[in-house]
Amino acid sequence: MTTLDDRAELVELLSRYADIADLKEFTTLPGRVFTDALTLDFGSVTGMPEMTIPLADYVEVLRASFAPFKATHHAITGHVVEIDGDTAKIHAHVRAEHWLPDADRWLVVGFYDNEAVRTPDGWRLTRVKLTAVHQENQPDLATAAN
Repeated sequence: MTTLDDRAELVELLSRYADIADLKEFTTLPGRVFTDALTLDFGSVTGMPEMTIPLADYVEVLRASFAPFKATHHAITGHVVEIDGDTAKIHAHVRAEHWLPDADRWLVVGFYDNEAVRTPDGWRLTRVKLTAVHQENQPDLATAAN
C-alpha cells in the first residue's frame, strides 16, 4: 500500500468516526473505526481523565451520550497525517454542533490528535484526543439525558 493510499484511508477513517455520532450508527461503524480497546481523552470537554476502555463498553457510552440529541454534525477538516510503518498520527480540526430538543445548539470547536494502527482489516483508531478551544451553550448532559 502506498503512502497516499494510507493517507486517504486515514482521512476517511475520521469521516467514519464522525458518522458514528451523526448517523447514530452504533452497530457496524465502531468496529470499522476503533481498535479493541482504545484510549480516549475528552477531558477538555468532559473534565474526565484519559481512559482506556474496551470497544463494546465505549459503544454503550456513545449510545447513551448521543441519545439526547435530535441531531449532531461533526465537520473534521485540515487533516495532517504522519505515518510511521504501521502506526499513524492524525491531527485535524473539528467543528461539532449538537442540538437538544428545545435547547440552544451546543458548539464545540477544536482539534483532534488521534493515533491509528494498521490492522489486517485496515487502519483503526487506537487513541482519540479532543482538545476543545471554544464552546458555546454546553448543556448539563446529566440533566438532558433525564
